[in-house]
Amino acid sequence: MKYGDSSLLNIEEGEVSEISLDYSRAEMIEYIKNQFKINWNGLHGANHWARVLHHGKYIGKRRNADLLVIELFAFLHDSCRWDDGRDPNHGERGADFAYGINGKFFKLNDLQLDDLCFAIRHHSGGEISSNPTIQTCWDSDRLDLGRVGIIPSPKFISDVASEMIDYAYDLSIK
Repeated sequence: MKYGDSSLLNIEEGEVSEISLDYSRAEMIEYIKNQFKINWNGLHGANHWARVLHHGKYIGKRRNADLLVIELFAFLHDSCRWDDGRDPNHGERGADFAYGINGKFFKLNDLQLDDLCFAIRHHSGGEISSNPTIQTCWDSDRLDLGRVGIIPSPKFISDVASEMIDYAYDLSIK
């Protein structure tokens, strides 16, 4: 996959294609949508998740990270927001939600579930991780900060993600 090839996703519809991980993606997204409290097409909704997934898949392949955890992070990290503005507990709620649906729509082992929940719980804190899967999750979300007028800082993302700042910013403001 060449970075910048948006055939990976349909951003306008917030839908994802051409990814073949074995879990109940459509059912999980419908479940998330039914409990989602904010605008599905808003700042933290489906279009954002599609861009996070797009960035995450590219970075994850380059860093040999866990692509299933990265994909699930894209869909779940903002799934329990109550507000598009300041919502300091949404990561904690999202991690609890992810933990609760493991086994229903996807089946992660203990390490994968720990990584997913940690990434979700701490994705808004500006931390850096030596774990390539967790850092890829955070990179993919931070690369989409352009949607709120922020250019991502290279000091909070991996070197791989830093190479993509301009492209990601342009994509986030479309």
